[in-house]
Amino acid sequence: MKHIPLCIISLLFLLLQSNNAIGQTYARNGMVASSNKTASQVGIDILKKGGNAIDASVATAFALAVTHPSAGNIGGGGFLVFMDSSGTATTIDFREKAPLKASPTMFLDTEGTITKGKNLHGREATSNHIGAKSIGVPGTVAGLYMAHQKYGSLAWADLVQPSIDIANNGFPLSWSAFNWATYFDANSPITFLKDYFRKEDGALTQIGELWKQPALARTLTEIRDQGQDGFYKGVVAEEIIRFMEKNGGIITMEDLERYTAVERKPIKGTFHGYDIYSMPPPSSGGVALVEMMNLMELADLESVAFNSTEYVHLLAEVMRRAYADRAEYLGDSDFNLEMPLNQLTSKAFAKNRFDQIDRTKASVSDSTKFGQLYDGKNTTHFSVADAFGNAVSLTYTLESSYGSGMGAKKLGFLFNNEMGDFNPKPGDTDTSGLIGTDPNLIQPEKRMLSSMTPTIVAKDGKPYLIIGSPGGRTIINTVFQTVLNVIAYDMPVDQAIEAMKIHHQWLPDVIKYERHLLSPDTRKALEAMNHILVPVNSLGSLMGIQIDSSNNLMIGASDSSSPDGAAVGY
Repeated sequence: MKHIPLCIISLLFLLLQSNNAIGQTYARNGMVASSNKTASQVGIDILKKGGNAIDASVATAFALAVTHPSAGNIGGGGFLVFMDSSGTATTIDFREKAPLKASPTMFLDTEGTITKGKNLHGREATSNHIGAKSIGVPGTVAGLYMAHQKYGSLAWADLVQPSIDIANNGFPLSWSAFNWATYFDANSPITFLKDYFRKEDGALTQIGELWKQPALARTLTEIRDQGQDGFYKGVVAEEIIRFMEKNGGIITMEDLERYTAVERKPIKGTFHGYDIYSMPPPSSGGVALVEMMNLMELADLESVAFNSTEYVHLLAEVMRRAYADRAEYLGDSDFNLEMPLNQLTSKAFAKNRFDQIDRTKASVSDSTKFGQLYDGKNTTHFSVADAFGNAVSLTYTLESSYGSGMGAKKLGFLFNNEMGDFNPKPGDTDTSGLIGTDPNLIQPEKRMLSSMTPTIVAKDGKPYLIIGSPGGRTIINTVFQTVLNVIAYDMPVDQAIEAMKIHHQWLPDVIKYERHLLSPDTRKALEAMNHILVPVNSLGSLMGIQIDSSNNLMIGASDSSSPDGAAVGY
């Protein structure tokens, strides 16, 4: 980013009292960008009390479990990337695990066919995404607790208390949440969801009315008082097991007691002098992101106009190759000890892949090999920066929107349906995106492969861009394009987030693109190159922070596709 004159800085700070100025929020002391303004404010309040970025992240994550229940959670899992003020980066993996009773063929019938049923929307779905057997052992509470114990500064109870207060006192139900409330009230086959948005008198909470969650408040109180043990042991754990036994789930008390989060070394890449830090397996995000950035570094981007036919074609071919490698090689690193991570993220490997790209026509995805289908669309991401120079990028999920849709009434939270992120049928890969490769087959205590890509880009050893997104299998590509927009095309973070995005995942062999953002001439030219184009309304919902260290500015942005999202700073 170019140097900003002092007069402009003064003007910007006149705008700080408004939450979002011209698509951006400016601050000097701290910034939180999340999918819910209330949760972002909780994080900022923690920073104002002297907490660091980890403290604010823990508080924001718990607040999102109350205010953004379609994806914010204590019944799911995810990943955290942390960079401290010295430029040292680490990650915490709190991805869900398969229960001890899980097996590679647990979702197949006696003839080897994937069984089906009705999902929480009342539509037909494969059984690995529905019912209590689809629930993986949750990791969120363990991950947040590990982050706090290792890197937090304020008392744990002070970080959980704001979410308890929100759950007890209620918060105004938004328009988007109310739409879900009315849908579940009328259509959901799951009793828990039919009652989820109801008040104590049984009436459905209306737009703008306070939605209170006393059962969730009690669960959070146990976590506040007992830490990680407040979820994985004691009365909460006992109620989880009662739910599993009643509803045909396979998670046991031993599964809960054995669950641990893991601190892992980040995947690191470089692009034109910037350092890129992201998640290692069981997330595929970091490996694929670095591989694609390496490929794009070999292109002469100064001669490739943004959004041009050449640009979209090049992106699609780069994505095609990274996703094919993802399908073939990646899974839980604790179970796949020989994954070629150094090879996949090397500049030499990228050179070989880049040389295979025909700049005049589309490649053909080999339907006998690999494709992708991981992570539900209702993941959520938030980014945090503090006054001490620390940064956190955190993405977590329930898999589908509202996860399995199932929960114990006494506990007040939703369980994930993450078992659907494993390859459901060994050896079966087809052109629709079904995958049967070995690295991501179901095994007891294995973590399912993920697309989540929380990322921190560093400049001169300091955090420069903190970014991530929900979006299921599109996550890697939306983060990739946003990072590319900022550091290759010199876009400010808000423009980089809002700019046109595409998605290619190897199989199915199509380009998804945000409708109305590609010109008719460009679409026609791409089709002439043998690309198949599929329009979608939007890709991803990015939450980002850009740091202008020369002017001591934090610039936050929330994707316009997130109706309740906000970047809040001070």
